[in-house]
Amino acid sequence: MEVGPPFPAGQPVPRPPVPPGRPGPWPVVAAVVTGCWAVGLVVVGQLGGWLADQVVLLSGLDRVAWLWPVTVLFTVLLVGAPALALALLPRSVAVRAAGRVWLAATLVLGALGLLRAIPPVHQEAYLAALAATAALAALVLRALARRGPVPTPRGPVPTPQGSAPAATLLGVAGGLALLLPWVWLGALGGLLETVLAGVAAAALGVLAGALLDGAFWSRFAVGEPPRPARLVLVGGLVAGVALLLIAAGVGQSGAQLPLLLTLPPAGFALAALRAAAREPDAAGREPDAADREPDVADRESGVADREPDVAARESGGRAVPGAVGPATRWLVGLAVLGPLAFTDPEEISLVLAGTRDVPFWVAVAAGAGLAVAAILAVAYGVLLTRPRRPSRRVAGVTAGVLLVVVGAVAVGAGQPGLHGERLFVVLREQADLTGVPATTGRAGRDARVAEVHRRLVATAGRTQADLRRDLRRLRLDHTPYYLVNAVEVDGGPAVRAWLSRRPEVARVLVSQRLRPLPAPAGRTRGTAPAPAGPEWNVRMIGADRVWSQLGVDGSGIVVGSSDSGVDGGHPALAGGFRGGDDSWYDPWNGTRRPTDEGGHGTHTTGSAVGRDGVGVAPGAGWVGCVNLDRNLGNPAYYLDCLQFMLAPFPPGGDPFTDGRPARAPHILTNSWGCPPIEGCDPGVLRPATAALAAAGILVVAAAGNTGPYCGSIADPPAPYADVLTVGAVDRQRRVTLFSSRGPVPGAAKPDLVAPGDEVLSAMPGGGYATLSGTSMATPQVAGVVALMWSADPTLVGDLPRTRQILRDTATPAGATYASATQTCGGDRNITGAGLVDAYVAVRTAKG
Repeated sequence: MEVGPPFPAGQPVPRPPVPPGRPGPWPVVAAVVTGCWAVGLVVVGQLGGWLADQVVLLSGLDRVAWLWPVTVLFTVLLVGAPALALALLPRSVAVRAAGRVWLAATLVLGALGLLRAIPPVHQEAYLAALAATAALAALVLRALARRGPVPTPRGPVPTPQGSAPAATLLGVAGGLALLLPWVWLGALGGLLETVLAGVAAAALGVLAGALLDGAFWSRFAVGEPPRPARLVLVGGLVAGVALLLIAAGVGQSGAQLPLLLTLPPAGFALAALRAAAREPDAAGREPDAADREPDVADRESGVADREPDVAARESGGRAVPGAVGPATRWLVGLAVLGPLAFTDPEEISLVLAGTRDVPFWVAVAAGAGLAVAAILAVAYGVLLTRPRRPSRRVAGVTAGVLLVVVGAVAVGAGQPGLHGERLFVVLREQADLTGVPATTGRAGRDARVAEVHRRLVATAGRTQADLRRDLRRLRLDHTPYYLVNAVEVDGGPAVRAWLSRRPEVARVLVSQRLRPLPAPAGRTRGTAPAPAGPEWNVRMIGADRVWSQLGVDGSGIVVGSSDSGVDGGHPALAGGFRGGDDSWYDPWNGTRRPTDEGGHGTHTTGSAVGRDGVGVAPGAGWVGCVNLDRNLGNPAYYLDCLQFMLAPFPPGGDPFTDGRPARAPHILTNSWGCPPIEGCDPGVLRPATAALAAAGILVVAAAGNTGPYCGSIADPPAPYADVLTVGAVDRQRRVTLFSSRGPVPGAAKPDLVAPGDEVLSAMPGGGYATLSGTSMATPQVAGVVALMWSADPTLVGDLPRTRQILRDTATPAGATYASATQTCGGDRNITGAGLVDAYVAVRTAKG
């Protein structure tokens, strides 16, 4: 039998209506594409922004204040536009709900992300602004929600006495579980910083609760009766994207990266908690009726998507209004608290990525947080969507146990206590060192050191008296200094404001402090064998000819090394240690004998005075001080070591009263610089190097590794005129691209260059390794001066003549340029006077 068409020809065949709550395929595809687009763009943008920050930091350039505002603006435009279309155009209630929440989260990201224009050094100000912005955003979202349609529930609203409180307690438990890795592996900052981090986390929890409110969750409850599995899977996925957008705006550059991993999976746990926050009716049945009329948009679109009371149908029961709000606030707030309170964003840096330092432990904590979030999502999704849900007692016990565990870990396995920054207070009056006799030779130089020390101590004692008395009265721990007339003080912004107003104070800087690690970063060792003879760099500058032909090896001269430390037991260095109770100082860890974990200091000291063919002046002695820990320092620690070099003192001694100027080393090698991120400003160490020069102590400093940018000799002490600044060349006698260069205001820098590319020297544990940098070139110039002063003791302390000989005897070095236009004002600002020539310089010194 022939079957004809049931409808007249030429008329469209009517399609069956879309079931309530079930969107057609195209809106769903659009939602999936928009969600994937948002996730990919946010992750790439946030990671790229952080990497750009790190490249700027490692390049020694000024912080780009507009980087994050521009990144955030593009993110808001590129994510917000499709989210807006998704919020307005589709006929599906659920798809529109996804678009609305993603649009709101994108705008929140924009508001929070702009706060990264605040410099990272002002962490307290940033956290206060973060808390205020998040709270304001939550108020706006709640105000907008109150202006929407008001639900009209059918029947009495149940009293929250069963599942709803249980859901809140389980939210607390989930938040504590997400906080646990950070309590274990991180460390708190200062008191105010910690309090503000807690306030900001609470505000962000409230913001998440306002964004993911009952009206949001109700859009994903479909079916008769509603299916909780769909709520958890679909609603949790939409919520996860929204949480990712919020996470991208939380924390300074670097601190937001762990949250991109740990916060989005919590969306599934929140959906499960939403499913659990419901009450059965009086007969013990879970009603399946829809308790709310369709909204205006639905009626206009012709879709009969009747929306339930703020949380009824998603699990087949009637939800208690607002029952899941506290659970969301607790879970998100505690999850955010971890990275905000237990990490210093300035330490999430590629500078520390070479060992098991903060970046490593942050990655471990983030990975653990991701695992915890995934377990929570699965466990809550399975347990909380069943007819028999955990009781309030079980939820309370779970939260209580986790609270005890977090507390025990914080006190035991964690790093308890507060580890905030300190303040470096520079006083207006600095010691007057004019008229110090410019006597030379060993005896003359010792007399100069004693006179400079006397004047410095007298000035600091007189001008600091009132300030130190007030600090003791306020019980503020402090450390006075005299080489720079300054005091390091415990305190936050309030103390800083009080100090800044004092008439004797010139300025107050933040003296950065490293937070402790859960385990030592590990000792850096060398794997290369000992050289069979003088290394290529030693031969290039002719130091080996000084030993063999001129009979000079640096004997009678002492070189002071301020760095990560020195392995005093290394075969190339053990014989050169001066010894006594005033030749080693470790202000970081208080070690009593020369040691080195990082390896940088052992390598540089080896290049200056090491034996076995790696050092330029193998007959010279050395003393050491630790001013770097984990490759970072601050103004106070740098000053600790420079002050120790002027007047060494025994362990536990008072630098003001127990210093021994007669034991000061002759030459200082300094392969470090103090950038703004560590708390230094351009002039903070200027009085220190001026005092050392007045005392006849030659300060040799690395130019830095931020080339080939012009003007990249910027971090103290390299730009100072009274410092001998050293750049680096390779085996072809050409300045390396990484070597920093001038021009420098008021001085011609660098002064000289020396071999600094792939230099072999000593490393902790008795081995050797090859390193590159101006750090490697600097100690070789210090070694050349040791040879000169050993050859002619009358040169000791005669800094002008020593500099002149080095300049006059230097050999040409090849300049390298970033581009044809980047000539830095001439080769003099790239190569200095040229490549140091030890043989000719020592022969000239001998006369």
